[in-house]
Amino acid sequence: MRMRKIIHIDMDAFYASVEQLDNPELRGKPIAVGGSSQRGVVSAASYEARKFGVRSAMSSVIAKRNCPDLIFVKSRFDRYREISQQIRSIFFEYTDLVEPLSLDEAYLDVTENKMGNPSATMIAREIRAKIKEKTGLNASAGISINKFIAKVASDINKPNGQKTVHPEEVSEFLEQLEIRKFYGVGKVTAEKMYRLGIFTGKDLKSKSEEYLADHFGKHGPYYYNVVRGIHESEVKPNRMRKSLGAERTFSENISSEIFMLEKLTNIAEEIERRLQKSKVAGKTVTLKIKYSDFTLQTRSKTISYYISSKELILELAKELLYQEKMKDSVRLLGISLSNLNTDKPSAKEKEEKKEVVVQLKFDF
Repeated sequence: MRMRKIIHIDMDAFYASVEQLDNPELRGKPIAVGGSSQRGVVSAASYEARKFGVRSAMSSVIAKRNCPDLIFVKSRFDRYREISQQIRSIFFEYTDLVEPLSLDEAYLDVTENKMGNPSATMIAREIRAKIKEKTGLNASAGISINKFIAKVASDINKPNGQKTVHPEEVSEFLEQLEIRKFYGVGKVTAEKMYRLGIFTGKDLKSKSEEYLADHFGKHGPYYYNVVRGIHESEVKPNRMRKSLGAERTFSENISSEIFMLEKLTNIAEEIERRLQKSKVAGKTVTLKIKYSDFTLQTRSKTISYYISSKELILELAKELLYQEKMKDSVRLLGISLSNLNTDKPSAKEKEEKKEVVVQLKFDF
């Protein structure tokens, strides 16, 4: 039997905050990291910009319309990675069980930690203080009995806050939670749940596993379990990459398949470089197409052997491109490779999955 104390650390508006940190003139102003061109997309927005409805993945044109005073700043990923490494070094002062999700967030299992501190709440507070001292940036945290609840909790008191959901509070916390705040419930799924009369965790909990499976397929059992606080995924220090890809947004929409093939060739070359650097290969090629009306389409094909060369990736991408006629001009093309040769669990991982994980009440 094992007891878990999980912390989810999430940096506040990370990219935008780094830009404001390095350039004092930007502090207190609405800024967006990304391109300001007609085809630009917001990568991140400061909290000053978010007040106007500016969000990541939003068109720069719409963002500027929402916030006329918005300042666009070009991304500097080398700088973001540099600070991310500083932050991770702080995590490892407390535990080796660190699972990064991206440059700006990670899970930490502090059930047994290097400080011998029994309070995950205190550890989270110390980590946030050290991040502020070392980098000048704010972080928020969620603390609870598993990864799902910790991640949901880290959003509750943002920015620059934390939320602990104690074992005895889990049921009430999840029942009162708005369904759109459940991690894994996106906009489309939330709207479907609304149509089914599911607005809160309590509503979701009232549905049977069979009902949820009928309406949400393979995700049904997941929703059935997490609303009951059941989520047994462990913090994985060596989190395996599930896919690798690249995409390009074009300055002008293209409708000629000849031009599309030229773009796909460049993308396949980029993927080959990344595959060689990561020393991985995959079996499933997915073609991503975004049309001029912003509708998105994906086409995939899985083969029986692993590939990593640009020639074979391009060959499959071409096949997917010609699979059906384009319905409109295209603004973005992307290729990704999944079903990687890193997906197979090791013998040790297979044995670990046999363990029965029991959540017990303990000090937080």
